[in-house]
Amino acid sequence: MTKPAKVLLIEDDTSTAESLERVLRDDGYEVTVVGRGDEGMRRACDEMYDVVVTDMKLPGMSGLELIRRIRESKPRLPIILITAHGTTDVAIEATRSGAYDYLLKPFEMPEFLDLIDRAVTSSRIMSRPVEMGAVGAERDAIVGSSRAMQNLYKEIGRVADKPVTVLIRGETGTGKELVARAIYQYSERKDKPFIAMNCAAIPETLLESDLFGHERGAFTGAELRRIGRFEQANHGTVFLDEIGDLSAGTQAKLLRVLQEKCLERLGSRETIPIDVRVIAATHCNLEQAMRDKTFREDLFFRLSVVVLTLPPLRDRLEDVPALAKHFMRRYGVALGVDAPSISEEALQYLQEQQWPGNVRELENTIRNALLIARGYTINVGDLIKVTKQQGESNPSSPGSISKLVEEMLAAARQGRATDVHSALFETMERELFAQAILLALGNQAKAARWLGVSRITMREKLNRFGLHPSQQEKTG
Repeated sequence: MTKPAKVLLIEDDTSTAESLERVLRDDGYEVTVVGRGDEGMRRACDEMYDVVVTDMKLPGMSGLELIRRIRESKPRLPIILITAHGTTDVAIEATRSGAYDYLLKPFEMPEFLDLIDRAVTSSRIMSRPVEMGAVGAERDAIVGSSRAMQNLYKEIGRVADKPVTVLIRGETGTGKELVARAIYQYSERKDKPFIAMNCAAIPETLLESDLFGHERGAFTGAELRRIGRFEQANHGTVFLDEIGDLSAGTQAKLLRVLQEKCLERLGSRETIPIDVRVIAATHCNLEQAMRDKTFREDLFFRLSVVVLTLPPLRDRLEDVPALAKHFMRRYGVALGVDAPSISEEALQYLQEQQWPGNVRELENTIRNALLIARGYTINVGDLIKVTKQQGESNPSSPGSISKLVEEMLAAARQGRATDVHSALFETMERELFAQAILLALGNQAKAARWLGVSRITMREKLNRFGLHPSQQEKTG
């Protein structure tokens, strides 16, 4: 199995430390607990951790000083501050000093665990290299040796160290975030924060606040001042995926950041200097959006100083075998399988497909085939079965749920299917549990928490859908 994330917990209150340690271990984390700030700083600087959680008031060194000292030594290491209601101004200062985020006491454990999850993801995004070309089992990678991919690698190398904005264009599922991460990791800002945001995944009412921050009382529910992602990423890089989904107001504020290198939090007139490199990505036709007056021309030209275009998978089918084997190694690790394999006939079958959902669709297909393959060897029959289970549609493709419903109802009208209601929900439920257990790297407790079900239900569903028993629950 992939090694569990390592958490350093710095807390001098014994009961609080024991409670947080127990919750973290139950969720699959490896936890080290220390009770002094100076000892915590030493451990954080000398050892390897994915995230640090620290109280504000500690013997030996305050939480604020600890954050500053750790940031000097390990600028990529996320630090979460836990503080009382009475010290929110200090918490804001801690965020400005480099803390990933903070929690105010008292807090709910699901909120705590969700924040830990996000911090660990951020840590691994910044610290785990994006390989290009030949890859190992667990590495994130841009895979392919086709002429189109060789040209892309050259473009990444040429642009990475240039102090310019970059617009990454390509269809959904082509790997735009991996390219953004590669640009960041080869840039002069590689030791500074990298924050990725999907503009389409955050409600419009929250996106502007998330990006630029807000003051207390700026809108209903804004009970405290909040530092935005741009301010948090100062001197680093912000990756804005699905940039074409920004509202007109948010576009105007982003344009100001790019032009004047400053921002204002919602509800404030204070101008805050900011130094952030922006990498944006979109699958949309921004030229058409400009003609339709839904995307600003001046913002487009600010974002597209350099444009990288990712080829769709159908235009580089010679890369399919390497991609398939890469995903097999990755999910083999997640499933605890040492050497999954695939037949030559199955590889040929994969190369004959058009992959409208691109690399993401291929990844999902390999993942699902590996889950049902006997002996962890994928054959053509496994791939055909996966295709049939997904209604010859893929969750990575836009509108796939609607397409699946349409096709199942059509089959029922023609007398080729019965009980469509049960079949549809079973198909979707299987996909949900399969994705959850793999995203949780086999940790049934974590996957169950994400889905809002009990561990007993989680085990029952894994057994029912034939998901492999090698996905054992971690006990910490």
